[in-house]
Order: sequence, then C-alpha cells, then structure tokens
Amino acid sequence: MTRNDELIILDSEASTLSPLDLPVEEEMPLPDPDEMLALLHSDVILERMQAARAFCELEDERAIPRLIELLQDECPLVRVSVAYALGRNKSEHAIIPLISQLSQDWNGYVRKGIVWALGTCHAPLGLRPLISALKYDITAVRLWAASALGQLGDLEAIETLTEALTQDPVSAVRGNCAWAIGKLIVQRRRDFDTQDEIYHEAVDALIYALEDDDLSVQTDARNALRKLGDPRGLKVLDRIEMDQGYCEF
Repeated sequence: MTRNDELIILDSEASTLSPLDLPVEEEMPLPDPDEMLALLHSDVILERMQAARAFCELEDERAIPRLIELLQDECPLVRVSVAYALGRNKSEHAIIPLISQLSQDWNGYVRKGIVWALGTCHAPLGLRPLISALKYDITAVRLWAASALGQLGDLEAIETLTEALTQDPVSAVRGNCAWAIGKLIVQRRRDFDTQDEIYHEAVDALIYALEDDDLSVQTDARNALRKLGDPRGLKVLDRIEMDQGYCEF
C-alpha cells in the first residue's frame, strides 16, 4: 500500500490540541506500570497495543527503550500508539528513531502521531522532517505538522508556514499555519528582526488570510495579528472591524 492509496479522514477535534486530549466521562485509575511494561513484550498484538496506549498516560523511563523498538512493530495500531507514548515519555534517544520512521511508514495515522511527538518533544532535529511533512504529506499529517512547527520554536519554519498559509488547499491546515506563525514570532520576538523580509511576508500572509474563504482561518489570522501587535496588521484589523461595525467588549 502506498501513501497515495491511503484514505485519511480529517479530525473534527480542535487541531491545535493534543491528540490525547479527548473528553472522558469519569476519571479512571491509571494502569499498573509494571504490568504494562511486561505487556510491551507480549507476542499478542492487542496486548502490545494496550500497553503502548497505557504509556500515553503513564510516564516511565523504563518503557522508552522498548517503545523505540516497537516503532517498527508489524501492526500500525501498535506503532501509532507508540508514537503518542513517546510524545508523552520524552527522550532524546527517541528523536532519531521517530524521524527515521516518519520517512518510511506507509500509514498516515502513524506519521501523524510521530509528527505530534516531534513537536511535543521540541526536538530541533525535527525541523526539516516537519517542514517536509507540511509541504508534501497527506492532509491529516500536514495539519499536525503545522502545529508541531509552532511548538518547536524554530524561526526557520516561518517561511514554510507562510507559504502553506497562502497556498494549502485545506482550510484547517491554513488555520494551523496562522496559529503557528503567531506563536513562533511571539515566542521568539527578541530574536526576530521585524525589518526582516521573512517577517514582513508572514504579516502580509496573515493580513491576506483575513479574507480567506473559511471563517475559522480568518479568526486564526486575526488572533495571530493581535498577538503580534504589528502596527500594520492592527491598522488593517481596525479598518475591517470598523467597516463591519464590529465592537469588542
């Protein structure tokens, strides 16, 4: 099966949240870590999957070496659970294996989980793979690659995020790009030259996104411009809001 053969359904959950931030009806007791460590070595796929999912909630450094091994498990359901578990159980030893698996895994859900993990781990080595994912991967992966680049905190991502904000065909991806641009520049304001051409292009893209066909993208762009506090962007916002009779209480 190739990447082009995959059918990936875009998540309806808020795209800047962790994939693990799902609503629960009642608080359940955490699994026993020793029992889950043993199940990571089980010959039964469902038991390995259960154990990997447990370490999406549990943090135990003893699990990390086995979780890294299971990135190459035969079952994609195990691999995707492992990716999220390594995002929760952060380790510098997992970064290169995660990047390697991202480049070769045929399953879009697994790649999506790996992208999330790289962003959560704030791994500098993840910059290039995440940029590539935002440019070339399927929708669900591009969606999370944009958010991950915002979390990563590397200003080199802004140029690619700006391009995707203006050109990506999927509104949810464009919205995440707007969010990520705002987050990056605010995080690294002291390190960023506001006279730089890349900065001006990013602001231009956010202003352009105020007229996006999708209202959620408009909202993300508006919020990003507000956070940036750029005089040019604020002036455009004020003019639009006056034209629309918008009043903020």
